[in-house]
Amino acid sequence: MSQEKSTSSSQNPLPIHRLHQSLINRIAAGEIIHRPASALKELLENCLDARATSIKITVKDGGMKLLQIQDNGCGIRRSDLPILAERFTTSKISSFSDLSRITTYGFRGEALASISHVARLSVVTKTRSEAHAWKACYLDSVLVPSKPGQTPDPKPCAGVDGTIITIEDMFYNTPIRLSALRSPSEEYAKVLDVVTKYAVHNPAISFLCKKAGSPSPEISTSPASDILQAIRSLYGHAIAKELLRVDVTSEQSKDGIDDPERWSAEAYCTNANFQAKKMVFLLFINHRLVESSPLRRAIESVYSGFLPKGAFPFVYLSIEMDPRSVDVNVHPTKREVLFLNEEAIVERISDAIQQNVVGQSQSRVFEYQTATKTMMDLQKAHPLVGLKAILTTVDSLLLVQKTLSQHKVRTSLQDRTLESMLPVNDPSRSDDSSGRAVRLKDIKESQCSLTSIAELRQSVVKNVHHDLTEIIRNHVFVGIVDNIRCLSLIQHSTKLYLINHATLAEEMFYQLALMQFGNYRRLRLDPHPPLRTLVELAVNTESGTERSGLQKSEIVDRIARTLVDRREMLSEYFALDISESGDVLTLPHLLKEYTPDLNKLPTFLMRLGPQVDWKSERECFESFMRELAYFYSPASGVWSGDGAGQEKSAAWQTEHILFHALRRFFIAPRSLLDNDVVQVANLPDLYRVFERC
Repeated sequence: MSQEKSTSSSQNPLPIHRLHQSLINRIAAGEIIHRPASALKELLENCLDARATSIKITVKDGGMKLLQIQDNGCGIRRSDLPILAERFTTSKISSFSDLSRITTYGFRGEALASISHVARLSVVTKTRSEAHAWKACYLDSVLVPSKPGQTPDPKPCAGVDGTIITIEDMFYNTPIRLSALRSPSEEYAKVLDVVTKYAVHNPAISFLCKKAGSPSPEISTSPASDILQAIRSLYGHAIAKELLRVDVTSEQSKDGIDDPERWSAEAYCTNANFQAKKMVFLLFINHRLVESSPLRRAIESVYSGFLPKGAFPFVYLSIEMDPRSVDVNVHPTKREVLFLNEEAIVERISDAIQQNVVGQSQSRVFEYQTATKTMMDLQKAHPLVGLKAILTTVDSLLLVQKTLSQHKVRTSLQDRTLESMLPVNDPSRSDDSSGRAVRLKDIKESQCSLTSIAELRQSVVKNVHHDLTEIIRNHVFVGIVDNIRCLSLIQHSTKLYLINHATLAEEMFYQLALMQFGNYRRLRLDPHPPLRTLVELAVNTESGTERSGLQKSEIVDRIARTLVDRREMLSEYFALDISESGDVLTLPHLLKEYTPDLNKLPTFLMRLGPQVDWKSERECFESFMRELAYFYSPASGVWSGDGAGQEKSAAWQTEHILFHALRRFFIAPRSLLDNDVVQVANLPDLYRVFERC
């Protein structure tokens, strides 16, 4: 019976009761003060709000035994000391609407209160109008006597203008939090990190930080002229010499209009020559040290295209915006903020950093190469001429220095290729087939006012992989390894790469189609083949057509009718001329010196029906040009020629025209690194292997 009663009572809900005020305060304090460094951040911001020009920090045992901060700011009035450490007491705001105009660091009135609940807090302060300083001690938000037998009221004492706040025995009453802290040396490193970041952002203020009892400080700065000088003194010359300054602003609003969405940003970021084991990211929004995961990820993504895996940059970023656009009251420690148009601002800042880093970068992966002028011209160019700008290249002067054998690289196209090393018993072979690459005609970018084309051109520019583009632009052709699988070897600097030249060619022809949109040369067909006959040839050899639920003749009719109905658009934009009777008159000619494999023409025309999105302008143009590029690229997986003669001719065209065009016109996207470009050898590594033999 007693057992049933016990079971019944255990299922009843527990009563709700009000927590004791001291427990409430201690829980709240744990949200604000995580470690000595977080307490220091709050106190530093108070010093800056007090307009201090000199700040001194003294630390013992990583701040757990002692954390003292002294400033020469405006001080605290004697009449304000009794409520100084109470929760929600502040001089920064008086109404909720003030949050939309907040320009100070602090405003919540919780920092000193939280500290007094987890540590022993004392304050010595003096204003300029008072004759002496006042000392007050606090525990659990209230004044307490500094010595037994004394009253808790503030006591007069000697002191200079400003405030000295001393925190002792941090977390003495929360042993779990104390045990969760790291070693004193690690906590001290976090304290130094906070001081360093604020010292960089406030170069006009002198900072000093040292351990208690130590004769020399860890950090000592004098007023600097600018942020760059502060970075140099705090982070070292090695970082400062690699820094680039980036300024970016929002689009300017109309004159005379108060625009809350206007913002500006100043950044100092390292170029592609600098590499660190972890990212150093200093982010200030309206002079407040904060964190932003989307912004950090965007900048890391920018540098991932330039730095090797495991290497990171140094970035200092300061954003200033209208206080009405920022919600600072989203985190107890003010570590994070929310602001309007976050995605657009992040994208604009990351794009600006990418422009400057690439525009100023020099090679750090390859020892000998020619520099290409890429991002500076690219980003300054008009969106409609962006592709042409990125194709512009200039050769730099070669480094003149003694070259070790393992770093000697081929620099002449007349050097031997794989093909020249194989025995050839063909008396009919002409000398021209192994001669120099054909001289390619210049290709001008067409002027087009269509927004969809401008967006497609910009997407090519945005997805460029600059190191891979430079490899392709300055490579030396070694030879075709597998004609069926379209695999070739190229050399760049001291490295050997295996590439899928069909995939590279397909991407290049898409870019050429995009560049010449609406202004293609025409490749005339004589005699004119019937469209329906060509489509029928492809449909008859295509497997899986039965899944469409249509007869093959119905599929042919639909495709032919689709193309004939749109022949005016195809002629105007793509130079694909189809007569009223359904004959194919001309094809777009993307590269004058290169002739596509016309055995693929039936498949090309057939795929235009189901593979092109005819309903949306941008998708229509993009999918059509993708199909056109696939038609122009060498066939991969099956040889479409009719004999050894045609195979040899195609191989010559691949080496002397296709690869020459890749050097001149190709913009390599990042996606090629996944499967289509693989490094297979490195000369210095090979030398080390042979040295062991």
